[in-house]
Parts: sequence; structure tokens; C-alpha cells
Amino acid sequence: MWRGLWTLAARAARGPRRLCRRQGSGAPALSSGATIFALSSGQGRCGIAVIRTSGPASGYALRILTAPRDLPAARKASLRLLSDPRSGEPLDRALVLWFPGPRSFTGEDCVEFHVHGGPAVVSGILQALGSVPGLRPAEAGEFTRRAFAHGKLNLTEVEGLADLIHAETEAQRRQALRQLDGELGHLCRSWAGTLTKALAHVEAYIDFGEDDDLEEGVLEQADVEVRALEVALGAHLRDARRGQRLRSGAHVVVTGPPNAGKSSLVNLLSRKPVSIVSPEPGTTRDVLETPVDLAGFPVLLSDTAGLREGTGPVEQEGVRRAWERLEQADVIVAMLDASDLASPSSRNFLDTVVAPMGSQSPSESNQRLVLVLNKSDLLPPEGPGPGPDLPPNLLLSCLTGEGLHDLLEALRKELAAVCGDPSTGSPLLTRARHQHHLKGCLDALSHYKQSKDLALAAEALRVARGHLTCLTGGGGTEEILDIIFRDFCVGK
Repeated sequence: MWRGLWTLAARAARGPRRLCRRQGSGAPALSSGATIFALSSGQGRCGIAVIRTSGPASGYALRILTAPRDLPAARKASLRLLSDPRSGEPLDRALVLWFPGPRSFTGEDCVEFHVHGGPAVVSGILQALGSVPGLRPAEAGEFTRRAFAHGKLNLTEVEGLADLIHAETEAQRRQALRQLDGELGHLCRSWAGTLTKALAHVEAYIDFGEDDDLEEGVLEQADVEVRALEVALGAHLRDARRGQRLRSGAHVVVTGPPNAGKSSLVNLLSRKPVSIVSPEPGTTRDVLETPVDLAGFPVLLSDTAGLREGTGPVEQEGVRRAWERLEQADVIVAMLDASDLASPSSRNFLDTVVAPMGSQSPSESNQRLVLVLNKSDLLPPEGPGPGPDLPPNLLLSCLTGEGLHDLLEALRKELAAVCGDPSTGSPLLTRARHQHHLKGCLDALSHYKQSKDLALAAEALRVARGHLTCLTGGGGTEEILDIIFRDFCVGK
């Protein structure tokens, strides 16, 4: 499907070349690359819809659909009457923009039609474009794939664009913008440059090791650079899960003894009635999950059964599933009834869940704990009565909402630690593909250190550098690219 596209990419790599020759005012002599078109602004009625084309016949399509038929000034909006090229029937009066390649999103000649967003208008213009020789409907992600093929975006920037389109929270948007701006790609190119320099030093020693003119300490300098790179790669790999959580969502589990207010908190945080709330203990007997935007971070929020000895087989299964979710959680919100801290169920929960996690430092555990004392509206003015010694905790009333702001701020800090702060620090690894190539690079560098033969050491550096090149898109297989571009919508 993409064989013609890769032909264009290979030609572009050899140097700038026009994709078609214009023959006066007639149709262009088409190259092997077809011209594609699609609605890019989404389906449904709207004030303005954007239809775009990309490919060598874009200018020809613009001329025969518009009056006057001359091309407008590049990259400037012009008001034109759009007509059906078959019947001459007027379709709409619209703004058109002409982007001659290579100064366009895809690197090819592109046109944008900003038309009125009624379904009949959009349908008429799409049918008119379909009647133009050399044009065909675009497939999902094909515009972005052409931008990648023409060197307008590297693969990490393509992934950042996909993440930006699918971003649902503030943190996801910030992270996607950083990746789209090329921060991860620039970092990988810097790492690859370090390996290129080290490889040049090793190759120079192999070729000229007996030459007195060779600068001293060449191999030692290569070793120093490789060791520094290993440290940097190791730090990013240790943070790899943070970027993936930021992209796909952290797992926050609300747990506690029966009737502590877990379901009320889940409903409060999700702003919808996810769970049934009842004064009867043991109402929740299964794990109820809902995706939420929590303090700007994507979260899968889970309401679980109260932790106690189940009174029947159904509740026992619910408790078993609750324990299972606790083991998978990134952040645990442990809830207790502030007015019932001395009860056996509260003490048992503190001993079995809160105390073990409180004894671990954040560096020893991948999980974070937030202890919440609910039902603060039932407490006397002096606060909770005598009870067990508690770790740091927050007072909350799910009934009145008092204390919710403090809880959200505490969760924001914990989620920033779990997912990483997308506005600061080094760019995060957001996909398993990134982690795979960095691991491969580190493995190759370990072979470099262990190699006694300089030829094998040089080969290990080449393999390590190849992994970094694949990360930004060089040398990627077509199957991997198909998976990445498949997630884009038609028109992007």
C-alpha cells in the first residue's frame, strides 16, 4: 500500500525534486505518488469544515474547482467560489489556502478548503474532488505518514502528534507538545552523536594505532563518553513507566473497610454516580472502574469492595478482587471512617494495608499511599477522639465536600511523582517501543565494555547507535510504521 510512498521518500532523500511537471493550465503529469484528499476537521455539523489535499495534483484540483482559476498567493487565504468540475454547479463560497511543496505539512503541494460545515456542502466538495483525475480519498494517518516520508517529522514527533490529538488532560497535552516539538528526538540524536564520536575514536585506533601521530588517550576518551551515556540511558529507563502512565493513565485504587465512604469518594472525584452509595456495609461487591481527569492527570479510578472477611461467596470474591487491584495500583487512597477509628475493622485495615506501606520509603515501593479520614462532619469540634497512632492523613467530608481541595492537591503531587511532571525535566519515554530501543542500546554498550577485541567493540557501538536511529525513525520496518500510523484518524 505504501510502496509508492517510500519511492517518494527515497527520491526526497536524494535531493529536492518536483513531484510533477505542470503542463500549462491542464492536468499535471502525475508521478508515482497519488494525490490524496480528506475532511480533516471531524464529522458533524459545524460552522467551518476543513478539507485538505496533498500531492502533485493539488494545484490542478484547486484551479478546476475555483473561479478565478489562477492559483492564489502561497500561504495566504483567498475567498473563492467552488464549483463542481463536471456540471459547473456552484458548491460553496469558501476560503482556500495554497501550500506549494516543500514548504507544507507533508512536504508536497497541499491545498486547504475552509468551507461551510453543513453535511451537504462537505459531501458535495468531497465528491467533486473525487472526480478530479489523480485524486483519491486518504487513508488513516496518510497525511502524517507523507510528512514523515519527506523528513518533515521524525518518528518520535509523529508519536507526539498522535498523543496530542488523543490528549484528554492537561498533563497529556503538555507531554505531547514537548514530544511534538522534538525534545525526545533531539535527545536521541545527541546520544547518537556521542556514539558516533566514540565509534570514530575506536575505528581510528584500529586503523592508526601504530601511528605515532595518533592523539593519545583516544580509547580512554571513548570509554568516558560511553560510561556517561550509560548513566543517562539508565536514568531514562528507570523513568520509562512514568511516561507510559502519563500517556495511558495511572491506576488509582480507593480502598478501606466497609462503609468508610469509598463509593462516595469515587462518585465525588468522577463527578458522576459510578457506584451505589448505601449505609449498608458491603454494598460494593466488585471492582468498579472509571477513567477520570484527576488534577490534570489521566487516571483509571477503581472503587473496591470493603476489606473484611466476606459474609458470602459473592462478597468473598469481591474482597479477593479488591486485594488483586491493590497489588496493581500506582496510588492507593486508603479511607477510614474518622468517627470509628477504634473499631476492629479500622484497626485491622491499618495493620494490614496502611502500616506495611508506611514502613516503606518511596524508593523501595512503586506504590504511593494517601490516607483519608472521611466523615469529618461527624466529628466534634476538637477533632477525632482517642484512637490508634496514625501516619500523615487528610480530613474529608464526602457529604459537604470539606477537605476535597486538600485531597486533590495531595493526589496531584502523588500523580506527578508517579507519572512525571510533563513541564519540567527530561522528555519522558511514553511508549514501549522507546523502552525497547533504549534497552537494546544499553545491552550493546555492555558488550562494548566486555569486548577484548577492538573490532567487536566497534561493532557493539554500531549496534547501539542503530537502536537510537530506529527510535527516531531511521531503519524502522514497515510493519512497525503501520502500527504507529494506524492510530491516526482520516484527514491527519
